[in-house]
Amino acid sequence: MTAAPEGIERDFPLARLTTVRTGGRADWFARPGDEEQLVELLAWAHREGLPVGVVGSGSNLLVADRGFRGLALKLGGELVAIERDGERLLCGGGARLPSAAAKAAGWGLAGLEFGVNIPGTAGGAVKMNANAYGGQLARILAWVDVCTFEGRDRRQPEQLGFAYRSSNLGAEEVVARASFLLAPGDPAAIGATLAAMRKKRREAQPSGIKTFGSTFKNPADERAGGRTAGQLLEAAGCRGLRVGGARFAEKHANFVENTGEATTAEVLELMAEGRRRVYQRFGIELEPEVQLLGDVRWPGGWEL
Repeated sequence: MTAAPEGIERDFPLARLTTVRTGGRADWFARPGDEEQLVELLAWAHREGLPVGVVGSGSNLLVADRGFRGLALKLGGELVAIERDGERLLCGGGARLPSAAAKAAGWGLAGLEFGVNIPGTAGGAVKMNANAYGGQLARILAWVDVCTFEGRDRRQPEQLGFAYRSSNLGAEEVVARASFLLAPGDPAAIGATLAAMRKKRREAQPSGIKTFGSTFKNPADERAGGRTAGQLLEAAGCRGLRVGGARFAEKHANFVENTGEATTAEVLELMAEGRRRVYQRFGIELEPEVQLLGDVRWPGGWEL
């Protein structure tokens, strides 16, 4: 193995970087602060044959209990900056989307309000084509700078293969910066919209506990009758269902809570049971929205 770039840590505990607080350690970990560092780290990992995983806000991430045998990255420095450029908002890939929405509101820029209820980063939101409360990130995205082991290139939205909660960005392609084209508006009115959205989220979803959002994608299956994954799980008797320290939230059945010292394996067992119950009741196969890092093994009951 060649010498690792400066700043890389060994045997880093990843659970602390996830909101659900489960999972093991990464063999290698680094916090790149600019595009040059990011490309250097990606190039080193590529040379060494190491898989790469990016930890954003950790709000939709499950880390394998046995950890991650690769290089885990958490963006910092310039890569979390939020700036205004006329009617555009420039965000580092590691910038938190709720913070970006709040800053845009203060600058009198409208269009990103829905981001206040997406507990992830700008880069993660691009990769997952995030949406919430009627807002869709793809509609306001102007361009992204993507770093790979070969360097950086700028891509337009039509190059990203956007689909429901997905894009064509691979594991070794990291969003370093994103530009959002917004519209001028009244800061007070935009701020009021943010406040209303925050209130709606607080009323509908669990907060202040170890959890991650939206475990399953909302199904497009006609048999769902327009019902969300959470509504299907609730109808299938999953609200409050528990496996070890993992539980479907009483407040919203599509959210998994860590009630104590849950393991990733217990979260997966719970997800499998919820998926099985919905399939038995409605014939609908729920697809996971949560991102996985490491050798995560679905339990035997996962395949329906």
